[in-house]
Amino acid sequence: MKTLKSSFNIKGVGLMSGIEFEVEINPVSKKGIYFRYNNKTVQGKTENVISADHCVVVANVNEGADFRVALIEHFMAACAICGLDGVEMVFKPLGFDAPMFEVPILDGSSKVWVEEFNKAGYTGEEDTYPALETPVTFQKGRSAVILMPLDSKEEDTKISYAVNFNHPMLNNRWCEMTQDKNLDEITEARTFGYLKDLETFQKMGLSKGVTIDNTVGLTDEGFTTDLRSEYEPNKHKILDIIGDLYLTGLNPLKIKSNIIVKEAGHALHIEAAKILKQAYSASLTV
Repeated sequence: MKTLKSSFNIKGVGLMSGIEFEVEINPVSKKGIYFRYNNKTVQGKTENVISADHCVVVANVNEGADFRVALIEHFMAACAICGLDGVEMVFKPLGFDAPMFEVPILDGSSKVWVEEFNKAGYTGEEDTYPALETPVTFQKGRSAVILMPLDSKEEDTKISYAVNFNHPMLNNRWCEMTQDKNLDEITEARTFGYLKDLETFQKMGLSKGVTIDNTVGLTDEGFTTDLRSEYEPNKHKILDIIGDLYLTGLNPLKIKSNIIVKEAGHALHIEAAKILKQAYSASLTV
């Protein structure tokens, strides 16, 4: 199992609530990605997902679901990218009761998490997994998530993701991730949304932590900020599915598969993750 050598603290607002959260990231002695507050703990795994509408929310479902943590996907993706099998996020006291805890959004991507993990250093060896042997598919309407075994076991997992947004640069657009070429561009790809919808979401009590620094706004003709790389919002969808599939306990970057996704989102990612986990059930320990 691979974990961190040392702990670190970091602060940041929650994208949905706008509340500032301080968290401590610690090494652990057992496999899994854990979130803790006082005596309450929830593991980041498919069985604990209670919502995947706007972001992924997990809860301690076996203890009454009274501890909920939202927007875990970018942190989960960073763990997968760095090969962390075990780590714990501990929320510091707020001084008031929050309806839900949120993983700090930071810059809207996984970039800061990866940088902080690298500073803390690593100990132990990352677990290995059998290569994917049979296809895994989940389809709903126009959307689909497909995982196919690679022809050669010498290849690394690659991900192709198609989006179809009402935007001149993101209409019927495919992007691909290969680990030897553009994984850094995936890591730094920020979350995004339509600028025209922001006021409506905020009136609903959502997106209160959105800033020009952590979110790429889609305008009629372009974006509210310079992109870090071409088609950055599409690349962020690849980042999302890396984090969502890691809820299986399997690092999706290590199972030797060709992942093809068309017009999906967190809800479909999670459904595909459940099927993938079942396919590997005999070899999983989390």
